[in-house]
Amino acid sequence: MEYVGYRVVRGPDWRWGKQDGGEGHVGTVRNFESNQEVVVVWDNGTAANYRCSGIYDLRILDSSPTGIKHDGSMCDGCRMQPIYGMRWKCADCPNFDLCSVCYHGDKHHLRHRFYRLNGPSAERALVEARRKSKKITARGIFPGARVVRGVDWQWEDQDGGPGRRGKVTEIQDWSTTSPRSAAYVLWDNGAKNLYRLGFEGMADLKVISDAKGGQFYRDHLPLLGDTRPSGPRGQGLQIGDQVTVDLDLEIVQSLQHGHGGWTDGMYETLTTPGTVVGIDEDHDIMVLYPTGNRWTFNPAILTKVTSSSESSDSVLSLTSSTIMSPSADILNTALQTSTLSGTASSSQFVVGDLVRITEDADRVKLLQRGHGEWAEAMLPTLGKVGRVQQIYHDNDLKVEICGTSWTYNPALVTKVASGTESPSVGASAGAERLSALLKKLFETHVPGDAVEELVKAAANGDSQRVEELLLKEDANVNGVFAGHTALQAASQNGHEDTVRVLIRFDVDLEAEDKDGDRAIHHAAFGDEGVVVEQLIKAGSDMNARNKRRQSPLHVAVNKGHTAVVKKLLGLGCHPSLQASTFDDTEGDTPLHDAISKKRDDMVTMLLESNADVTVANNNGFNALQHAALRGNPSAMRILLSKLPRPWIVNEKKDDGYTALHLAALNNHTEVAELLVKQAKANKDIQNTNLQTPLHLAVERQHTQIVRLLVREGAKLDLTDKDGDTPLHESLRHHTLSQLRQLQDMQDVGKLLMGLGTQGADKKSSASIALFLAANGADLNIKNKKGQTPVDLCPDPNLCKALAKCHKERASGSQKNNSNLTSLVDEDENEGLDECMVCSDMKRDMLFGPCGHVATCSLCSSRVKKCLMCKEAVQSRTKIEECLVCSEKIARMLFKPCGHMVACENCALLMKKCVQCRESIEESIPFIVCCGGKATAPCQSKASAKPEISAQEFTQLQQQLQDMKEQSLCPVCMDRRKNLIFLCGHGACQLCGDRMQECPMCRKPVERRILLF
Repeated sequence: MEYVGYRVVRGPDWRWGKQDGGEGHVGTVRNFESNQEVVVVWDNGTAANYRCSGIYDLRILDSSPTGIKHDGSMCDGCRMQPIYGMRWKCADCPNFDLCSVCYHGDKHHLRHRFYRLNGPSAERALVEARRKSKKITARGIFPGARVVRGVDWQWEDQDGGPGRRGKVTEIQDWSTTSPRSAAYVLWDNGAKNLYRLGFEGMADLKVISDAKGGQFYRDHLPLLGDTRPSGPRGQGLQIGDQVTVDLDLEIVQSLQHGHGGWTDGMYETLTTPGTVVGIDEDHDIMVLYPTGNRWTFNPAILTKVTSSSESSDSVLSLTSSTIMSPSADILNTALQTSTLSGTASSSQFVVGDLVRITEDADRVKLLQRGHGEWAEAMLPTLGKVGRVQQIYHDNDLKVEICGTSWTYNPALVTKVASGTESPSVGASAGAERLSALLKKLFETHVPGDAVEELVKAAANGDSQRVEELLLKEDANVNGVFAGHTALQAASQNGHEDTVRVLIRFDVDLEAEDKDGDRAIHHAAFGDEGVVVEQLIKAGSDMNARNKRRQSPLHVAVNKGHTAVVKKLLGLGCHPSLQASTFDDTEGDTPLHDAISKKRDDMVTMLLESNADVTVANNNGFNALQHAALRGNPSAMRILLSKLPRPWIVNEKKDDGYTALHLAALNNHTEVAELLVKQAKANKDIQNTNLQTPLHLAVERQHTQIVRLLVREGAKLDLTDKDGDTPLHESLRHHTLSQLRQLQDMQDVGKLLMGLGTQGADKKSSASIALFLAANGADLNIKNKKGQTPVDLCPDPNLCKALAKCHKERASGSQKNNSNLTSLVDEDENEGLDECMVCSDMKRDMLFGPCGHVATCSLCSSRVKKCLMCKEAVQSRTKIEECLVCSEKIARMLFKPCGHMVACENCALLMKKCVQCRESIEESIPFIVCCGGKATAPCQSKASAKPEISAQEFTQLQQQLQDMKEQSLCPVCMDRRKNLIFLCGHGACQLCGDRMQECPMCRKPVERRILLF
């Protein structure tokens, strides 16, 4: 059952066509039929059984939805702590770990190999370097996908009804212990909510138009159900084997870096055989020598000593899977080149074999069917020699050839013999020839191609050689080798002199590589601030953007290169350009990136350089909202201290969410506290669904946020679009088992003070409901379905507890609130809304002319005199819903006209009665008309106007000033801006016609566009 909830893709033994939707499509493990069969629900809605023992139909893409975590670990890419799901540990770097998202997102060096740890106690499994591994694009329920309700749907008609569609906007956590286990969906009817995607194996959604979810290294993923031990591997060497070192000293010393190093005492190993006595977790080999010394070696250095009977077939067995450095890659190639001709038959391939592809194009096209297929781009590889990179389960070969990798039918491939020696040549002769070949490979290689030589000289910083090459007649200063120009290579490596030489020879500063990166991008990537300044002074565009729309500033911020960020900002680059990442366009600015990377120093630098806080990315988040979403309190503190306009705190996204909404939704308590206490954010602001931050905090049961908002005076009885108050929301999620934990709370004071403190139940909707009731939440407000909060409570014990809290709230609030008087008044008025005749129905009949409400509509016909004032009843008017909002019942009696046609909220805004248009001199609450005591002074005409606080008045003034600045001419500040230049800036027509260059950016005015 530990696998239930895993997100999976097809595996090596898959033979079920396109049940999953195709290669790379994702599904969810639902349950197990047996130890050999698992049930998977694919994102496209298909559910079927698959094999998971001996034959493996599935690979595990993501195990984090099950809650698997590695305590004490932290991802060095995204800082996740602890790491959930699979953990990837670098085999070359000490104490360097990545989570699955960062590993498949190409964080860290692609040449480094990694260990995969499937669980906290799982055995390490070494995987090959990512640089040459195949990547597959994940598809399914990801941001941008169109979905309908799935097999586990149990959320009534939130989607608008069966068959209604929605769009996935984000992959989120269903709970804090189940990352990436839910999808946030915006339905076509405007509703939004979170749905399970792997949590406990549930699939609430089905995709009808899938989306891309990034790429993953398919062959690095574990097989679902595979419990076979990986075991230590060391070149095929085993404990007890006799080994010798047959390489030259300089090569041995080079390969020992990172594998125990080299000391003078190890000279004995160059001439004496030793015995393997151990293989450590990094696959390094410990060898015992006759002197009693034990030395640790890189397995690529050692040669197994074979018996004479095997000498004719001996091969220097050095396996590429244990080589850990770039120089070892060269060694591996050399080893394969020097393999003696008497090895295994040509029909048997192993990883690293040199092979030749057949030249017959027609035969290749025919035999490639079902074996990787044919592509026209494979044409240049015919007849060429390549190296076997991987052997698939069906014996197809992945061959590295002509700078690319292709999959071939083994019938099209023949092994290349490396020499003509007879099988009887001894291992020592082979080792001598291998050593000479390796020594030759380690020597400086001078290429014949001029462009190649130029780029390599620039990359090495050999400015003198670069100048010599450029002085030749056929020199091409902008030539491209290995996808890069000389300037790009020199810039990334920080060779200032070489850059200076290239600039002198009129190099193209804006030449782009395959990713659209220019020299200035490479300099920013390499943390070369001086080169950045050189390029800008030479005329390079500091705001140039690559194919992912990233500027050099984006690159520097994402790489954490503070010096380059400071240099770019100091030279006047644009601080708020938007970029996109990977396959979806997020549109983040450098400020968004700095917040995500938790680089407070860069956030400060960007804000001091006038980075625009209000620029929103393509998901609609401005910098403040992004900090709230990411839960970055330090960045939020900096943003609030440097906020140019205070009203930005309450700025809404398209869906009405403010920064406080996002903090409440995601349980970022410290961020919410900053917004409420320091920035004085509006605690009662509502989104498009009319939800306040308190609604969201209660819905997600974030008790700390609920406690903060209530303590700071958030309104408890505001309703959302369904008419639900926060108390409705809390009781909607209540379960009968939760009240047992509250039985010891006899005192309302404990509820008033205890919510969210240590020792309290942090996930109890019952405790939240009691806390809201104890702080004055109304138990009688009905939603649009006519339900009060008590109607939603299935537990009679909790109903009694709520009534007790509501009844005793006056004494509890005397210690904690300043609203004691109003609460006592409400208790005195309890029961005054019952009919004075039948006592069964609620009072809903207004008598005239006295203006009292004493009976229900059924009993009113029997009353001739008012039961309260004994005045003759001349008119009877049934109290209906508010004529303005049509949501609440009318509860305010207007004087002198005597009409009751508006609720309390709408009545505050009125100067005249909406029914008779007569001026309102006094407004009397419903409870006073019933003979009760007003909980607040009656609203007169003068006091009916809503008051505006000094802070709100200042914010409105600032907003008005900003609107004026945006619409007025920046030159004269008198006339409206109605003339726009091609640079994007503008002025009024009178000023604009006189200008030859833009007053904002100093660019020449080429054309003027008049606005109407």
